[in-house]
Amino acid sequence: MAYITFNSIKLSENFNYLDSIFNKNRIKWSVVTKLLCGNKLYISELLKLDLQQTADSRISNLRMIKSLNPEIETIYIKPPAKHAVNSVVKYADISLNTSISTIKLLSLEAVSQKKIHKIIIMIEMGELREGIMRDDLISFYSEVFELPNIEVIGIGTNLACLYGVLPNNDKLIQLSLYKQLIEAKFNKKIPLVSGGASVTIPLIFNRTLPKGINHFRVGETLFLGTDVYHDSTFEKMHNDVFRLFAEIIELIEKPVVPMGEMGTNVKGESAEVNEEDYGKTTKRALIDIGLLDIEENQILPIDPHIEIVGASSDMIVINLGSNEKNYKVGDFLEFRMTYMGTVRIMNSKYIEKRLAVK
Repeated sequence: MAYITFNSIKLSENFNYLDSIFNKNRIKWSVVTKLLCGNKLYISELLKLDLQQTADSRISNLRMIKSLNPEIETIYIKPPAKHAVNSVVKYADISLNTSISTIKLLSLEAVSQKKIHKIIIMIEMGELREGIMRDDLISFYSEVFELPNIEVIGIGTNLACLYGVLPNNDKLIQLSLYKQLIEAKFNKKIPLVSGGASVTIPLIFNRTLPKGINHFRVGETLFLGTDVYHDSTFEKMHNDVFRLFAEIIELIEKPVVPMGEMGTNVKGESAEVNEEDYGKTTKRALIDIGLLDIEENQILPIDPHIEIVGASSDMIVINLGSNEKNYKVGDFLEFRMTYMGTVRIMNSKYIEKRLAVK
């Protein structure tokens, strides 16, 4: 049975490294936990760290976090659905917002629950995902400031998630200036400028992050050590907090080229055959995960001699060549995963979740 492991020691080292960087630069940061998909075992390990704030896009995950540590501050990091307003106010201390009608409902619910609900208003800075248009900024804030039990604690933006628009000095300076404009216009203090994410971290190292950016929302870099901006791994971070282990369930020498009349596979793809491969054979293995769990291009074999051939719903096909390491049925192959691959595996009920042996 395939399983993944979670190395809490390496996670702690990644966390401490990032925390020292943010503290040195007077930046508050929130750990984005959506990669953990509400897994109680892994969330419990995460909450052993000295984190002050968590963020997630699923209310059920925030509910899990609050059940384990009611004192930790939580953020709901997508515009709330109107039908979910009650739960957002109940389990999220802060939410990211772009709709005045939704914020009015949050206000009513916060009054009902006798809470002050904090919000960060997201601004559209070119990525064309969530965010109000900049021309509407003043009128939007003027309405929000009138609502009871709503505290505006920040202005924010999202970049690099939909079209890959990268954060740069110019865009983030603009965001900081909007914050100053609002403070001057309404004589209000806006504590947070939430313009940072995993992709923004390199701007700290090259000293191009504007001083006004004082809040980051970070998930991928913490868990995978990823330098998202440069599509690499930070030198002082671990990229193996998660590891995937899949069992070989068949290993037979087979032809390289398929035989028979060709159609399309389960993904609707047509195979391309290299004529030079006719007559060749290879040691071919099946492992016990498939497209229901993860896309085959989202796993990276630790053994460089392993080639991933393709996948069906429940199995991935591996080319072992001459099988120099003498793998056999029942052996486990080890893989790293991309961010989206890790999310898929974490969300699969068919993959066992374990802690790494320390």
